[in-house]
Amino acid sequence: MFVGTLELDVLLGDVHSLKQKRGLVRPVVAELRRRLDVAAAEVGHQDLHRRSVIGVAVVAGDAAHVTEVLDHAERLVAGHPELELLSSRRTLRDSDDE
Repeated sequence: MFVGTLELDVLLGDVHSLKQKRGLVRPVVAELRRRLDVAAAEVGHQDLHRRSVIGVAVVAGDAAHVTEVLDHAERLVAGHPELELLSSRRTLRDSDDE
């Protein structure tokens, strides 16, 4: 079993409140869940108006599939014009890792 995680640090466009921020981030998280069948959530910078960290996790039987899904998730977020992807960090763990 392989577990992959992806942390996407994003800058939001013209946002002046946390309510506006939620209006941009929630649909992206929902799209990740729906289209890629992954666990996804806003996991950082909840108190900042123009920044967010979106976390994505996937479990699969082989590392290549995990990598493919995480690549697709990164491209999906980067493709949203209202977001600017500042950085991404990923991990891949094998169930045999201790």
